[in-house]
Amino acid sequence: MKAQFLMSDLGLLSFYLGIEVRHNARGIALNQRSYAARILDTAGMKGCNPTTTPMEERLRLSRESTAKEVNATAYRRIIGSLRYHVNTRPDLAFSVGYVSRFMERPTVEHMGAVKRLLRYIAGTIDYGLIYPRGSGEAKLVGYSDSNLAGDIDTCKSTSGALFFLGASLISWQSTKQRIVALSSCEAEYVAATMAVSQAIWLARLLGDLKGKEAATVKLKMDSMSTLALSKNPVFHERSKHIDVRYHFIRDCLENGGISTEFVSTKDSLSALL
Repeated sequence: MKAQFLMSDLGLLSFYLGIEVRHNARGIALNQRSYAARILDTAGMKGCNPTTTPMEERLRLSRESTAKEVNATAYRRIIGSLRYHVNTRPDLAFSVGYVSRFMERPTVEHMGAVKRLLRYIAGTIDYGLIYPRGSGEAKLVGYSDSNLAGDIDTCKSTSGALFFLGASLISWQSTKQRIVALSSCEAEYVAATMAVSQAIWLARLLGDLKGKEAATVKLKMDSMSTLALSKNPVFHERSKHIDVRYHFIRDCLENGGISTEFVSTKDSLSALL
């Protein structure tokens, strides 16, 4: 490139848009320690007592909270910073997405959940992503999962999906579903369809980078009923109401672009999102 363009070699990348990059013989590590410290300082949480989890277990918050309202601008500023921090912290994806639902009229209850999240960041400020050096062909493997009616205001579920290329986590997503699922099977099916769309895009991107046809992506999920529904085109009482768009997964299985596999709930990494 130097022969074709006027450019300077600044060496290996070490810092970019708040993301710290460290290189060693084992691979590359990314984190946002300095950025996280600024978030804590801006939120007045510097030196706070850390906690080991980002949210209270089974926390249920509502937009219709009757608690005292807090400064909406300050709340949104913190949420905006946290959403960028998720770029190197997949463990924050669900909790940040959850507290983002209350930016219109945040209350003391919502701010309490954000402060709990900040305390978790304070205790895990060195966490980030590690991309180890590997040998041989790295395969793309995904996980999908969902909860059921996790949003008490709309009764909508939340989908979670993540993808590994070899031992490296390269994509993660936690998104509230657009429909109200009538069963856990349907919620899992919608989550799997979202994951399949992402898998197809990642596979094609990798195929373009490597200059060859996209390989089959393995998608793991912890619902046997969802696996059966994705493979069996016969409609029955529990599935005939599901929107046609979510049956995209069946075409992908038939043409070989995706393969599905059962994984126990305790081994489903997407359950962590």
